[in-house]
Amino acid sequence: MLSSEHVRPDYAGGGFLNLVASLVAARGGQPRHATLAALAPSEIASARNVVFLIVDGLGDAAVRAHPGSAMHAARRTGIKAVFPSTTACAITTSYTGYAPAEHGLTGWYAYFGETGCVGSPLPFKVRGSDASLAARGASPTTLYRGATYLDAMDAETFVVSWDAILESDYNRYHCGGAKRLAYSNLDGLVDGVERVVKSGDGRKFVYAYWWQYDYLSHRHGVGSTEARVQYELVDAAFAKLRARLSGTDTVIVASADHGFLDSSPDEWLSIEDAPGLSPLLAYPLCGERRIAWCHVQPGRVDEFAARARDWLGERADVVPSRTMLEDGWLGPGDPHPRLAERVGDVALVMRGRNTIKDWVAGEPRFLHIGNHGGTSADEMNIPLLVATA
Repeated sequence: MLSSEHVRPDYAGGGFLNLVASLVAARGGQPRHATLAALAPSEIASARNVVFLIVDGLGDAAVRAHPGSAMHAARRTGIKAVFPSTTACAITTSYTGYAPAEHGLTGWYAYFGETGCVGSPLPFKVRGSDASLAARGASPTTLYRGATYLDAMDAETFVVSWDAILESDYNRYHCGGAKRLAYSNLDGLVDGVERVVKSGDGRKFVYAYWWQYDYLSHRHGVGSTEARVQYELVDAAFAKLRARLSGTDTVIVASADHGFLDSSPDEWLSIEDAPGLSPLLAYPLCGERRIAWCHVQPGRVDEFAARARDWLGERADVVPSRTMLEDGWLGPGDPHPRLAERVGDVALVMRGRNTIKDWVAGEPRFLHIGNHGGTSADEMNIPLLVATA
């Protein structure tokens, strides 16, 4: 059983999954789940343009900590991230409208039986290597599931994203037939959104993504000067975007894929330090440093779980992976056919600010200060911002 400190996702009307459903319904699509209680589709359906802005890593705590900011002024409420609270899971939800259980991406790393290896689905690479998963026989259609809702809206659809990732296998698959526009900096994002909003009088849906707040929060910590300065830059861009779209009959809906928490080196655990634990693994750890999915050698699951509980103590809850699925942590819906395979046998759900890591050949021995993927309030609570222009 999980301890009471873990914050559960909300898939019934108060979470990121439901926000996506509201946006889909507002543009004439068929939402796959309940809409968001705090943003009824009817509230934004009549707007000529809807802009969905995702600021990667912008937790609700960060917005609430800046009461004089433009984003704070636009904050309507806090909502819950999906679980795991991480980019691979949430951004895939943002493109498809599926819960993680349905789309089947369960963290930055996952074991893909189709390839016989652990890989990273967003860069589409084998873990610890620059080798493409395509070299192991995978394709986007084998690893990813479901068509994007962008192709089923009664509006012209656009995706405005960072030029380094926009043409990746992941993005080309999930953008569907939407028109893609690349930017190289924050001003370019604002320019790109303005350009497509003003490109014609028809109904439009613009999906926009900003990445650097996440990058700096990982590297320096969400409590760092670097993250604070980045917040101020993003906030200024948000205010600029609203001003430049004035008079275009546009609603800007902004949120995030997850929040953040900072961990100190004494909270960075390595599974290699656990007596007799690593040899019981069949594959490297999957998921995230805050939620590790463990694939255990056949017949050794009980031994692995017992050893993990002895070593981790109060630093983590050790539960069968199937329990996380049965308890709905990854959401409702028709499960991905390989979901059980991708979450393995045992889940290490970290408590407090603890993280866990293993290492494979080819990986640099570097750890981030800022982390996400887990169940703390700082990771699970994300903002809902709504502004008209």
